[in-house]
Amino acid sequence: MSDTCLIVAGVDGGATRTRAWIAAGDGSILGTGTAGPSNYDNVGIEAASASIRDAVRAARAQARLPDEPFASMFLGMAGVVSATDRAAIVRMVTDTRLAAQSAVTVDHDIRIAHAAGFEGGEGVVLIAGTGSSTYGRTRDGRHHRTGWGYLLDDRGSGYFLGLHAVIAAVMEADGRGGPTSLSAAVRSHLALTDIDDILRIVYHAGAPVATLAALAPEVVRAGEAGDAVAMNILATGARELARMVETVARTLGFTGRSFPITMVGGLVDRPGFYRRLVVEALHDLVPGGTIVEPALPPVAGALILALEAAGVPATNVVLEKIKQGAADASR
Repeated sequence: MSDTCLIVAGVDGGATRTRAWIAAGDGSILGTGTAGPSNYDNVGIEAASASIRDAVRAARAQARLPDEPFASMFLGMAGVVSATDRAAIVRMVTDTRLAAQSAVTVDHDIRIAHAAGFEGGEGVVLIAGTGSSTYGRTRDGRHHRTGWGYLLDDRGSGYFLGLHAVIAAVMEADGRGGPTSLSAAVRSHLALTDIDDILRIVYHAGAPVATLAALAPEVVRAGEAGDAVAMNILATGARELARMVETVARTLGFTGRSFPITMVGGLVDRPGFYRRLVVEALHDLVPGGTIVEPALPPVAGALILALEAAGVPATNVVLEKIKQGAADASR
């Protein structure tokens, strides 16, 4: 099959949104699409499947492509860790006839962030958005990750910051915590008429992960304004993120030598107060790491891996095509 006939798709499925990009075999990006969250641990299989389908449908429409199976499809999905997880995502794709089972590859979303951030090279990537995780890979293919989802982990993430804002509010209410502006932010964000309503919202209504994670900017604003409680939450979160990077670096033998670190996700992918705290913690715990900007967005990493699965290596020519398409998509 020629490069112009080969059509592949890459999907970045997160806890907040799902992005799909479609490319030709030479790396030219033909269409892009966005839909809702697809971390099926958070939203369930049906909602996750619908988001993947809708994102791909939007990309197809932009590319003006017929509804035919892709030659290769790589999905980097938040919440995917085990073989069972991967099989569930593969079923979503094959049930909607996006690609044949043999043409589908699934891995955790931080794998595609790494492929995009380092263009196939070695290093450690940190994701800090709604959730948090870390993934490192060496030139010889050894790899290690952290990240176990919002109930077991997600330390330093948007969910972590938001949850601890809620905890701070209830601690202040019952007298165990100090005064904090976070209490007013929590009341407003959750539309509380009384702090006791929080039990119903959190336990009975089951406040979605994204709802609590949306409080993260309030925590950052409060900390930047000097709120001691918020500052403690932020400092703890930043150090937890740095610990994740340090663990991966140590496991892979990066410590003691220079290696690159890149960061993606809404909390750290642009200059800001929380990113500064994370950078300071990284300098303290991971002195050999050099922070670099990611070469490409994570969804482009899914395209790189989809092309590789189809037998198209990530040559400089292919990468330049993807970079140009990514630049056009960001305008």
